[in-house]
Amino acid sequence: MQPLSKEKIEEYLSAMEGWVFGNDKIEKEFVFNDFRVALSFLVRVAFEAEELNHHPEIVNVYNKVRISLQTHDVGNKVSEADVELARKIDLLLKD
Repeated sequence: MQPLSKEKIEEYLSAMEGWVFGNDKIEKEFVFNDFRVALSFLVRVAFEAEELNHHPEIVNVYNKVRISLQTHDVGNKVSEADVELARKIDLLLKD
């Protein structure tokens, strides 16, 4: 696995609403109606992350969830694994 170039990351993110690239990671903030809904979303994210054996950095404050993705095995840079998990996370919101 190799880190992605900045250009490749930006190409991927152009098709992914809300994800931004900075500080060698991709991030997105999600806002829900309340804490219970936010926490339920996090549980679903945990199952997707575990399935891929790729675990995000997560910050949750009340109804807001910020997810950051980078791959430790490629020097804490963004890899295909991060993009794949980001896409799976976005799909959770379409259910």
